[in-house]
Amino acid sequence: LQTGKTETKFRNWYVASMDGVEKRLMRRSSPSNLLFVGEEKNGQFSSKMDHLVCFLPGLLALGAENEVNAEKHMSQAKEMMETCHQMYKSMATGLSAELVYFNMNGGGEDINVHPKDKHNLLRPETAESLFILFRLTGDKRYQEYGWEMFKSFEKYCRVKGGGYTSISNVQDSNSPQPRDKMESFFLGETLKYLFLLFSDDSSLLPLDKYVLNTEAHPLPIWVPKTG
Repeated sequence: LQTGKTETKFRNWYVASMDGVEKRLMRRSSPSNLLFVGEEKNGQFSSKMDHLVCFLPGLLALGAENEVNAEKHMSQAKEMMETCHQMYKSMATGLSAELVYFNMNGGGEDINVHPKDKHNLLRPETAESLFILFRLTGDKRYQEYGWEMFKSFEKYCRVKGGGYTSISNVQDSNSPQPRDKMESFFLGETLKYLFLLFSDDSSLLPLDKYVLNTEAHPLPIWVPKTG
């Protein structure tokens, strides 16, 4: 996208990688049929999904907006966005664990968290995808999801003396166990994406003129010279 769609090899690589993700890693949970992306190691599938994967709804939506398998990828983007939202909503604090395991065996809960994985590091990926989905669809539910997330950050992560902290236990709203540590990406990415999400001004970093890199830095799209 940054090259103004002039380097088609990048589009081809993207299509091939998303085809591989769909065929080998996309599955559905039980009992709610949530669409998620697991992992494969030595030919064995695992229903483990890191919070980091929640950038994928935004990526798929950007691809769909730029006519890459538009209908299918936008549908997948919206479904995965709901999955990432449930990773927050299903926790007692309203904040996602660092990673989760999806139930594929029937019965029980869709989302399970192992004791060693129940921390939250204030990560930005879900906020990033919420911003992109809202900007491209105009659906205000994504602003509402982001507001719920922000309120949970305020309630469980804000430090009285200033700043925010990661927490060790998203499953205990009475004792989330603050860690006294704030990663730099919370300011540089998470809050930036939430700010953009809550703005109704589509001229603020328009997605047809800028791409946001993995650290949320806006980079202008190159306009091919003509004539």
